[in-house]
Amino acid sequence: MSVRLDKFIWCVRITKTRSQATDLAKKGKVKLNNQEVKPSKEVKVGDFVQLNKHNALFEYKIKKLLKNRIGAKLVEDYILDCTKEEELEKYKTYQMAQRTYRNYGTGKPTKKDRRELDDFLDWD
Repeated sequence: MSVRLDKFIWCVRITKTRSQATDLAKKGKVKLNNQEVKPSKEVKVGDFVQLNKHNALFEYKIKKLLKNRIGAKLVEDYILDCTKEEELEKYKTYQMAQRTYRNYGTGKPTKKDRRELDDFLDWD
């Protein structure tokens, strides 16, 4: 059995959509065994998938192959998370920075917020 890299990344819920997985691979943010590859590259059991997400490098080892998307509870049967602790800290720092950038949960800016921001940035 062989599975494309982009499909595998989507099946084990690393990305939300298959097109996101394809785009990441095309941009060079996904590596297979430390080599940049195309989204159509076939993966095998024992391969290492490295994913660069918000300046953090996530690493996974493939335990089993699959053809269809699985539930979140079953993911650990198919991949082993080998991500280093310092990379996880980088990602957590990024998430905290995003939350403080704008009040978390307030949604996108309103027209009034946008105008105020434009006025502020156009102060010269």
